Amino acid sequence: MIVAIVNHKGGVGKSVTAIHLAAYFQQSAPALLIDGDRNRSCLSWQRRGALPFRVIDERQAGGIAQDYKYVVIDTPAAERDDLAALAKGCDLLVIPAIPDAMSLDALVLLVDELRQIGAARFKVLLTLCPPRPSHDADEARAMLDSAGIPVFTGQIRRLAAYQKAALAGVIVSAVHDPRAAAAWNDYAAIGKEITKNHGR
Repeated sequence: MIVAIVNHKGGVGKSVTAIHLAAYFQQSAPALLIDGDRNRSCLSWQRRGALPFRVIDERQAGGIAQDYKYVVIDTPAAERDDLAALAKGCDLLVIPAIPDAMSLDALVLLVDELRQIGAARFKVLLTLCPPRPSHDADEARAMLDSAGIPVFTGQIRRLAAYQKAALAGVIVSAVHDPRAAAAWNDYAAIGKEITKNHGR
């Protein structure tokens, strides 16, 4: 199963999502994370500590991916041709998006682009969702639903535990933080949703 994490906009949790979905998949079968982001954020995360799955540069990917049941790709801000190739070669495109106006405007443009190239296997993941009493995530979900844009049932809360995990070079469940388990459970719920609804 190949899952690509895509969004033209930075700062939406693309690398955090790639790392934690790969960690979830690794629990059941070998997972590979291909770091295609220009900043090589996932490789930097790996170098600071230890991740429970293999992380490689996209330039090393030839002939390796076939050895893994799960492949997660952290993509750069892709051009139209790149998006078309990703959409054709992946089982699912996961689009992380923050529930704010600027992020959602960029998201709608990306979804329009995906629809123009005939991509059908994509789903939006709301990330960095603020805590209650904020209703930003609910309002964003309602807007996406009304536009017919598929959205994951679960969402990712804005929690400091992710920054601690990035600094330590580990997945969020391995850091000492009172919300670490909750942060991991957010991604575990998304991983379950992917394997249940989009697995081969």
